[in-house]
Amino acid sequence: MIRLYGKNQILERLKVYPETIKKIICNQSVNNKVIKELALRNNIAHIALPDKEFMSISKNVNDQGVIAETQEFLYHDLQQILQLPDENKITLIALSNITDPQNLGSILRTSACFGRFALIIPKHRSVSINETVLKVACGGENYIPVIQVTNLIPVLKQVKDAGYWVAGTVVDEGENIADFKFQFPLCLVIGSEDKGIRPGVIAHLDFKVTLPMPGARLSLNAAVATAIFCYEVTRQRR
Repeated sequence: MIRLYGKNQILERLKVYPETIKKIICNQSVNNKVIKELALRNNIAHIALPDKEFMSISKNVNDQGVIAETQEFLYHDLQQILQLPDENKITLIALSNITDPQNLGSILRTSACFGRFALIIPKHRSVSINETVLKVACGGENYIPVIQVTNLIPVLKQVKDAGYWVAGTVVDEGENIADFKFQFPLCLVIGSEDKGIRPGVIAHLDFKVTLPMPGARLSLNAAVATAIFCYEVTRQRR
């Protein structure tokens, strides 16, 4: 079971995948009329509790007076994404060494805002979808397919066989994003701010792309870098 906390997160799930919600628990002193109506419309159990009982469940999480208990997060199948017709191809974002749930949640939210992206995350040395990730994503997980794989390297080979180009984001010695023309369909590999992309993964890149940063020699947060690249990819796709 995974819990969702807060109005926006639960409303987005009710709009898109209400069937994944098992029950909704509300603080009876908080007005959650819209959520209650949507829950009843979708035959979802709705329980209102007094403050003390509700607080014992929420455990001081910023819940805005509402919690939803949902089924485990369902990952998508990569093959279904790769088999989309050419006119419906979406850009893949493969994450390497991303272990911070805050970063993954922000990346989910950003990619959902831009649209036509899917995330690929490895099972090992990477954070999985958990309650913290979903809290930060604020409903973004409902609009972006997330694929979990055992190892990125064979997946990149599979992606290339399906006609995708693979571009990796690096701090130095890559093509300047301001001058680079992405090839589509595209798989963009993003690494963590401290370790970057794994060396074994770098060997399978078709291109390396760099964000020019003439200021202080600091690395960008992975979620911030992803937002910039998502913007540029979306601009060029148009």
